[in-house]
Amino acid sequence: MPGPSLDEISVFVTVLDQKSFAGAAKQLGISPPRVSELVRTLEERLGVRLVERTTRSVAATEAGERLRTQLRSLLEDYQAALDSMSDFREKPAGSLRLTVATPAAHFIVAPVIARFLAAYPEITLEVSANNRFIDIVSEHYDAGIRPGGRLEKDMIAVRVSDDVNVIHVASPSYLAKRGTPQNPDDLVDHNCVRFRLPSGMLPWRFRSKDEQIERHFNGNLIVDDLIVGVRAAIDGVGVLQILPHYVAREIAEGRLVTLLEDWAPPPVEGLHIYYPSRRQIRPALKVLVDFLRDAYRQHAVGQRTVNAIPFSGASLPPVPETLTPVLS
Repeated sequence: MPGPSLDEISVFVTVLDQKSFAGAAKQLGISPPRVSELVRTLEERLGVRLVERTTRSVAATEAGERLRTQLRSLLEDYQAALDSMSDFREKPAGSLRLTVATPAAHFIVAPVIARFLAAYPEITLEVSANNRFIDIVSEHYDAGIRPGGRLEKDMIAVRVSDDVNVIHVASPSYLAKRGTPQNPDDLVDHNCVRFRLPSGMLPWRFRSKDEQIERHFNGNLIVDDLIVGVRAAIDGVGVLQILPHYVAREIAEGRLVTLLEDWAPPPVEGLHIYYPSRRQIRPALKVLVDFLRDAYRQHAVGQRTVNAIPFSGASLPPVPETLTPVLS
């Protein structure tokens, strides 16, 4: 029997990385039966069971885990060899996978996607927007975009936004019923819309001329999506701590009012695009990094004569008056 094919090896590694035959099929763009066939053929060639399958999970056997570890560098070298051919193309090509913090997806990536893909039509860009801090190496992303202060030391990071400001807002109707807080202590008597990350509940931070404090408040709404929080604040649910880009239009139209200006939270360190320092940067990734960096620099120059805003992109469309649920 001939030796294993590259397709078999690639599918096997992807199945274990995804912990799912269906997930591997989706990532590779082939059918689940084809994925199962290729893994089964690889096991038959080697005469060793590599993957334990149940109705609910997929896991590597001891032999499978050893093989995956040894094959990973082979597949990375193979991809690097293919990527090196971009040096002979007129323009870079290939696929890029990015994991991006949700605000960065809205305000850094979304406003420039069309221009980037028009400039580099042979690049396929996959953007995964979420607030979970992801190990881009183990989960096979080419790069990520996160606040600079949260990055590992072995990453190369390039700034793509100013430091990020945070404000407090509430609706006029809510303030008419509950009063306007003057300092953080007053929020104890208010309904605070809270935001949860995968790592836990976000505290509220405040800074005055004399002190900086961090507090947790109570409220009957907890969200993991900023747009849901904004809509709730507009509808009078409570006080919200939010990035100004999400509510700029609502403030301008009077649907939300800013609060506690003397207690503005300290800015969050600016967003960076980052990638592993031990990898040679792929041509497609290099042009994306350069594109985002140049977009930020051009925006920064244009903002020197006006009030600075933290991100390089435009604000979101207004939150709709009614939200229609989508049923799957």
